[in-house]
Amino acid sequence: MPVTNKNMDRVVAIIRDELKDLPDPSVTLVGKRWKSPFLVLISCIMSLRTKDETTLPASERLFKLAETPQEMLNLSLKQIEKAIYPVGFYITKAKTIHGICRDILEKFNGNVPNNLEDLLTMKGVGRKTANLVLTEGYQIPAMCVDTHVHRISNRFGYVKTKVADETEMVLRDILPRKHWMDYNALLVTWGQNICRPISPLCSTCKIKKLCARIGVEKSR
Repeated sequence: MPVTNKNMDRVVAIIRDELKDLPDPSVTLVGKRWKSPFLVLISCIMSLRTKDETTLPASERLFKLAETPQEMLNLSLKQIEKAIYPVGFYITKAKTIHGICRDILEKFNGNVPNNLEDLLTMKGVGRKTANLVLTEGYQIPAMCVDTHVHRISNRFGYVKTKVADETEMVLRDILPRKHWMDYNALLVTWGQNICRPISPLCSTCKIKKLCARIGVEKSR
């Protein structure tokens, strides 16, 4: 089935309805609960290569100790490491968090930038993180592409790309802007529960007829 705005609108609507009773991804929950671009940024750093069930409790432990860049810098690296363990690469991430806090205070007057260009100047902040800060921290439409969005968009047949950055650029051209805010959150949850990397649940999938199923060799 060729990619059209109508198909995308329908697919997103179905996914949104199917997921209405499931929890949002951890960083989305942080954005809703704390309403702080800074804490969204820090939570996103912790979420990299870490499961949601680990990221959210780690965020909660750390944010009990510090909720601002200065408060975070007042913590030692060991304190941050202890709070965020067992997130993946927690020692490296503690150093990254300190570096980001210094940048925010020294380069941006204590405020997290609300544009992609400035966000990307901070060490440890890639395009996925920067775009997620815009959507979840500032409610600014941005095209956040993580591993789920990249994989599922290729599986749907929307894109034919090798890496996430390429997927972002294609989706910016073809995905209706009204879906940019929640496309990432929807596909993360969809990928965790239905459209899994290996043996997706195609037999019960409500968008099976709208999906090209690219690369699916085995399903349930």
